[in-house]
Amino acid sequence: MSLRSLYYLQSLPTTPVEKPILPTGTAHKPLKIPKKPPVKIEYPLNCSAGNLTRTCPRNYPTAVSPEDPDRPSPPECPHYFRWIYGDQQPWMKGGITREMVERAKRTATFKLVILNGRAYVEKYQRAFQTRDVFTLWGILQLLRRYPGKVPDLELMFDCVDWPVIISKDYHGPNATAPPPLFRYCGDDATLDIVFPDWSFWGWPEINIKPWESLLRDLKEGNKRSRWMEREPYAYWKGNPAVAATRLDLLKCNVSDKHDWNARVYTQDWIRESQEGYKQSDLASQCIHRYKIYIEGSAWSVSQKYILACDSVTLLVKPHYYDFFTRSLMPVHHYWPIREDDKCRSIKFAVDWGNRHKQKAQSIGKAASDFIQEDLKMDNVYDYMFHLLNEYAKLLKFKPTVPEKAVELCSERMGCGAEGLKKKFMMESMVKYPMDASPCTMPPPFSPLELQTFLKRKVNSIKQVEAWEKKFWENQYT
Repeated sequence: MSLRSLYYLQSLPTTPVEKPILPTGTAHKPLKIPKKPPVKIEYPLNCSAGNLTRTCPRNYPTAVSPEDPDRPSPPECPHYFRWIYGDQQPWMKGGITREMVERAKRTATFKLVILNGRAYVEKYQRAFQTRDVFTLWGILQLLRRYPGKVPDLELMFDCVDWPVIISKDYHGPNATAPPPLFRYCGDDATLDIVFPDWSFWGWPEINIKPWESLLRDLKEGNKRSRWMEREPYAYWKGNPAVAATRLDLLKCNVSDKHDWNARVYTQDWIRESQEGYKQSDLASQCIHRYKIYIEGSAWSVSQKYILACDSVTLLVKPHYYDFFTRSLMPVHHYWPIREDDKCRSIKFAVDWGNRHKQKAQSIGKAASDFIQEDLKMDNVYDYMFHLLNEYAKLLKFKPTVPEKAVELCSERMGCGAEGLKKKFMMESMVKYPMDASPCTMPPPFSPLELQTFLKRKVNSIKQVEAWEKKFWENQYT
């Protein structure tokens, strides 16, 4: 018992206290009148005025109303939020100067400035397809979701896949501090700051819906085909031409000589676009017990779509990570596949899963639960919010709007958009401010916690490789 509890007990009276006699029908507790939920005021796009594609309206709130004190405390953010601290570790000691930010301009696609809750952008080069457009659209929706809460900041963003801030270039007694540069993925040799990718708000070039509605479709797709009834093979469909490792995967397809338990298909995106994307509906592709994830030229946005199936994700050894994948655990969320011996590794994985159906099914379920809960759109926005807040704390200068920057707002981007681009923007638009706070940041990893977590991942992979090695040795004895 705590001292506080003991002190409280000792302070209670030792003689019984007479209770007052209440008249018949008198309530012991005052009636509590339930509060009406607050009315949410929607702020739709106003595209009626001709000049709204050039100027931004001022009617959207710049601050949120005070929170209801009776509202429960926000939940703790998912585990992967803890990597935010590590991603900003290079600047924790000395902070970030304007000179450091400007050095990241060398490869940046654009500079983003947030000032008093409004966004300004200076573009330096064209991005592939609409990556920059939907990344900026997502940031605008964050500002609509949490008006007045996102701090003033300046940052550089690179929309190219490959991380470029090489860690070893900034080590040593005479090394300069690295430039902070945001992008969609990183690896163990670089210091780029990872940020949610553009496809969470839609990918019109290949008809991939915004994440919130696609997640519902994927959930319904899982229900249409129970795991035990699915094809007992590993499935992959994609563009193999972007990387040698994907071309190597084609060798694992079924042939007259071998059946590696893989069913691999080449995706022709030009033909798909001409035929209305009839063969690329993601929610209809959860019909195999196993699905293969393999990187392209770098990390691939397909990873979240594959993990969202209840199928077991067979994850070919990755070299890159995005903002959430570092918290995935081998043999719990996915099955690790050797990069240097893919075909035999895939065959062993499928044979193992078909012999241990309950365990395999639980791996697929753990991954889809992770995607549905920990990667729901609320958490994507909250990750952006906390990442930008932690980054802004490190700035040693007052953000200002560059001379060549333009103000961005949902009207300026959405009113002039057309086709799928317009459709996806309207579908993913935040219509009203949140009346609750973001999730609560978990603490950073202690050195021991991080070491234990990483060691567990390594040991899980080694265990699978040992099982696999023994399996193949027995085939030849």
